[in-house]
Amino acid sequence: MTRMIISTQQAPAAIGPYSQAVRHGDTVYLSGQIALDPTTGELVSGGFQAQVKQAFDNLKAVCEAAGGSLADCVKLTLYLTDLAEFPVVNDIMQQYFTQPYPARATVGVASLPRGALFEVEAVLALD
Repeated sequence: MTRMIISTQQAPAAIGPYSQAVRHGDTVYLSGQIALDPTTGELVSGGFQAQVKQAFDNLKAVCEAAGGSLADCVKLTLYLTDLAEFPVVNDIMQQYFTQPYPARATVGVASLPRGALFEVEAVLALD
């Protein structure tokens, strides 16, 4: 089975040697998304909430480029530089996801690329 590279201009271009997503069969592996504005490539302003929303918007764009949607996410991994912000992420996630929610892991990290405060990666299952 071959793999298919997924790319969209509706999400920021990769800032390193990786693809926005890779599809293998009915599974799509999405690279981590931080709060980069897809048009400028710059980190959005407005603090933690704005960064979480932009990261999820970027993730959504890559899901759609892969032929799916956020509803097809079966696994999310969240990276936060401040775990005290975890309740904020839960509130914002409910704007993007409905039940049944994907499986999820949350990791506290010392830093993220470009000084981001939040990053999200996902796995999609497409039928």
